[in-house]
Amino acid sequence: MAKKTKEARVQVILECTEHKQSGMPGTSRYISTKNRKNTPERLELKKYNPILKKVTTHKEIK
Repeated sequence: MAKKTKEARVQVILECTEHKQSGMPGTSRYISTKNRKNTPERLELKKYNPILKKVTTHKEIK
């Protein structure tokens, strides 16, 4: 019988933290992939926010 394995690479959604705190309408979100085995914690990357027109921290959301 074959083993069931979870995929190591999964898609995650990154959302801007500064935009969320500012209360402005709209959101800045990116879709990325990560290796679940190498990075089990939530991903945090610096990405460009076109609404705020600057580079901000984007955190992984569930």
